[in-house]
Amino acid sequence: MKRNFDLRIDRWAILPILPSEEHAVQVVVGKGSFRTTPLGQCVPLCYSGADMKKIETNIRNIAIIAHVDHGKTTLVDGLFTQSGLYANGRMEERIMDSGVLERERGITISAKNCSIDWKGVRINIIDTPGHADFGGEVERGLSMVDGVVLLVDAAEGPLPQTRFVLDKALGLHLAVIIVINKVDRQDARPQQVLEEVYDLLLELHPDEAMLEVPVLYCVGREGSCGTEPDALDGNLHALLDAMVAHIPGPEYDDSQPFQMLVSDLGYSDFLGRLAIGKVVNGSASTNDSLVCLGEEGIMVPLRVTRLQRYMGPVFVETERIGPGDIVVLSGIERVSIGDTICTRDNPKPLPRISVDEPTVAMQFGKNISPLAGKEGSFVQATKIHERLVKEALRNVSIRVEKNPGDDTVTVKGRGEFQLAIIIESMRREGFELCVGRPTIIFKEDDKGRKLEPIELVRIDCPETHAGIVMEKLAKRKGLMLDITYGTDERVTMRFELPSRGMIGYRDEFLTDTKGNGIMHAVLKGYEPYRGDFPERFSGSLVSDRSGNAVAYGLFGLEPRGRLFVKPGDAVYEGMVIGEHNREVDLAVNPTRTKKLTNLRASGKDDAVTLTPVVPMSLEQAIRFIADDEMVEVTPKSIRLCKRILNGQQRKIFESRGYLPTM
Repeated sequence: MKRNFDLRIDRWAILPILPSEEHAVQVVVGKGSFRTTPLGQCVPLCYSGADMKKIETNIRNIAIIAHVDHGKTTLVDGLFTQSGLYANGRMEERIMDSGVLERERGITISAKNCSIDWKGVRINIIDTPGHADFGGEVERGLSMVDGVVLLVDAAEGPLPQTRFVLDKALGLHLAVIIVINKVDRQDARPQQVLEEVYDLLLELHPDEAMLEVPVLYCVGREGSCGTEPDALDGNLHALLDAMVAHIPGPEYDDSQPFQMLVSDLGYSDFLGRLAIGKVVNGSASTNDSLVCLGEEGIMVPLRVTRLQRYMGPVFVETERIGPGDIVVLSGIERVSIGDTICTRDNPKPLPRISVDEPTVAMQFGKNISPLAGKEGSFVQATKIHERLVKEALRNVSIRVEKNPGDDTVTVKGRGEFQLAIIIESMRREGFELCVGRPTIIFKEDDKGRKLEPIELVRIDCPETHAGIVMEKLAKRKGLMLDITYGTDERVTMRFELPSRGMIGYRDEFLTDTKGNGIMHAVLKGYEPYRGDFPERFSGSLVSDRSGNAVAYGLFGLEPRGRLFVKPGDAVYEGMVIGEHNREVDLAVNPTRTKKLTNLRASGKDDAVTLTPVVPMSLEQAIRFIADDEMVEVTPKSIRLCKRILNGQQRKIFESRGYLPTM
């Protein structure tokens, strides 16, 4: 008879039994269970306690988590190669970053699944994004795994997003393997970084047992790792062995019916809607009759037309799926992330995926400029709304709300960069639309006080530029937490800053630090409102008529500020063609031409030389606009304009102090 023992080390629980051929000591590790035989061998256990929990011994579900640009996707490339998945060694770099935007920007935007086989164990790996704005993808990915590989840069150390993803993993009681990556960098400091990781672990989970987690050192680009930073093995076998040995297998209850939690969605031209998720309990086969339980408990019947699982980054067909499998199920059209797919006779819903609430909102609407419909294929407001609803089905961290009284849509997300990626994807699909300035989502506490989101900001810049950075952030209600002076004449500062203070500051920060500054931010939580502050210190140059910009007219406007258009560009009334040097808007005529006369004089007909115009990116345009302005987005152009194009109507609304919607 088993007896519980009161010795518990973090998530390790030991149930002692007298060692004999019939009995062994059971050890519960995280979500999994192992038993130690009398010979000292550690083998998986088939049951755990009175609840008859079982462990699938031949599967490991693991997520790789890290801050942005710490080498997650590159490490996955090495795991693919050394696990024997690509026998000929020919593989495209960063194969998991399959999206066009991901390859252009060098970042991971959405979490992706893959699978490798190692020593008879199938390891399902989820490559997660590292940018704070895509934290919902990390939370979605962690719902399918039993352990994580925490990747930390050997020079930069733990950064704000490292703290965020690690906090989420520890909150789910997941097993952790620490990997210090890029130890070949000239400025690498692996031992100091490991101490910083330990400090972070103890801060998030104050238990000394956290110091016993496995630690490896790695150069992901070369596919090499080891237990010491200066003695790497030349391969990643140690990491693969650690995944099998230290990450528990998926736990399931054999008495429960089939249950699968939908964590991602896909689409196939041949199979239709695809539901991707982890099988929690039970098993299913092709042509089984199942049901899908939605958020409100509504059952939608479905018949499984095809079952697939991952082999590398692609799908392979299978006839049967079991507990712990991460599978792709086809045969259902009405499904959302967080739904439970289960048996018709015994439907039992699983807890839905919960993610942090959005903090930023933007208004989307149809293109209101006179140039609408000339460059895009989809210009109707209904098409824009349908596309955004489709995006919300796959992205659990955004909310789409139809605004009453007009045809605009409010999209809420984690940050302006996340929303900019959605806009960029839509313009590449042929959409024309107008978007407003990002606004912060405020809350109220029980006492009726106004609360706003606060971000933890980490800044690394040359010491000579620290003064201007502190001055700018102080004006934006930033509070300095600490400052550390390095040996290379650089300084590291940490601030608490309202999220509204981050809007529009990134470009200003790069200018102030002459491109030598690095800034990272992650959401801390909601705190009392810190007061108003000026968000923009310049006005706009607004065109007062339609036509084409002329060099002669633009030359006369250059002393007024920075221009956004060049000669020959189409302009219209209400279009923002530049940034004014002063804080007020100025109506200008960029189409003005030189008057023709029959008089000529020496020097009057010299060629006009204009300052080159740097094209504004979508992110820069979103950060620049004021509350009464919008960004016009088309497949070929990015323009700025006023919400009210007509100058006379603008003056009427300004006198009333009322700002209309799109």
